[in-house]
Amino acid sequence: MSTYRAAQVAAASGPFEIVQREVPRPGPGHVRIAVDACGICHSDSVFVDALLPGVRFPLVPGHEIAGHIDELGEGTDISWQVGDRVAVGWFGGSCGHCPPCRQGDFVVCQNLKVPGWAYDGGYAEAVIAPADALARIPDALAATDAAPLGCAGVTTYNGLRRSSARPGDLVAVLGIGGLGHLGVKYAAAMGFETVAIARGSDKADFAKQLGAHHYIDSTADTTVADALQSLGGAKAVLATAANSDAITATVDGLAPRGELVAIGVDAEPLGISPNQLLMGGKIIRGHPSGTAQDVQDTMAFSALHGIRPMTETVPLDQADEAYRKMMSGAARFRMVLTTG
Repeated sequence: MSTYRAAQVAAASGPFEIVQREVPRPGPGHVRIAVDACGICHSDSVFVDALLPGVRFPLVPGHEIAGHIDELGEGTDISWQVGDRVAVGWFGGSCGHCPPCRQGDFVVCQNLKVPGWAYDGGYAEAVIAPADALARIPDALAATDAAPLGCAGVTTYNGLRRSSARPGDLVAVLGIGGLGHLGVKYAAAMGFETVAIARGSDKADFAKQLGAHHYIDSTADTTVADALQSLGGAKAVLATAANSDAITATVDGLAPRGELVAIGVDAEPLGISPNQLLMGGKIIRGHPSGTAQDVQDTMAFSALHGIRPMTETVPLDQADEAYRKMMSGAARFRMVLTTG
C-alpha cells in the first residue's frame, strides 16, 4: 500500500478524523508494523487533552498495539522477521543512556518513548516503532486480545508478580473494571487467595466468575479495612480504581508488612498518615507498566491460563465514537479498534 489510514486529532481535545497518510519507511533499529488492533486506554486522554509537556498536533494516539511486522529498518535485531506478530504497549522504547536505563530499569526511563506521545500511535493501519519496544504475540492470542495486554494487562500482571505476595497469600484487587477484571483473573491464576473490592452487592457474582474467592462491597456498613482484616489482612492490595479515597480506605486492611500497589490514576492526594504505616511496616508503591519483555511474559501467562480481556471491538473508522464511549465510562472494560 502507498497510503494508510490514521485517526488523528488536530488540536487538544478535538474530535478524531480519519486521514490518509503516505506509508513511512522504518529507520535504523526500527520496524514498520501493520496494525491489526489497538486498544483505547484512559491514559490516551493525557495526550489527546495535552496534559503532558511535549504533545504535538496533529496527534495519533494509541499505546495498546497488536499487529505484524511488514518492513525492517537497517540494523534491526535479527531475531525479528517480516511477518512476526508483535505487540507494543505503554513501553514504546527507552533512551538507553539515562541513569535508570544504565541500571537496566528501562520502564522508568526518563525519556520513555510512549506511542502516541514520542511517535504516532496505534489508532492507524501502520506504526513505526523501535525494535526494543516489540513483544512477540503467542499464536494462541488473537490481536484483539493481545492489544490491551500491552498496557492494562502488563500493568496488573506485573503489579502482582512484583509484589511481596506469594501463592496462598490474601491479595485484594480494588476495582473490577478495565484493569481490575484482569487483575482478579491474574491473582487467582497466580495462586493468591483473591479478594475483589467494588461498589455494590450486585457485582459479587461477577467477581466470583472472574475467579475471586471473596467479594467486598465498599458501600456496605462494614468498612473495607475491617472486611479485609476479618479475612486475616491483605498481603497486597492492587489498587486499580482511579479514586484516591477508595485507595486510602484499603490501607488499614493490610497485614503487617503488607503492600499497597497503586496503579489507578487520580490527581487527588491519598489521605494516609505515617502512623498507619510505621507500626505495621506497611509499604505504598507506585507501579508503572512494564518493558517489552514484561508484555511478552504477560501474554504468555495469559495464553497458558486462558485469560483474555473483556473487550468491545470497533472499526478504526469509528475511532471518535469509541474513544468518547471509553472516556465517558459507558464502556466498562476495554474498547479495541480494528483495521480489518
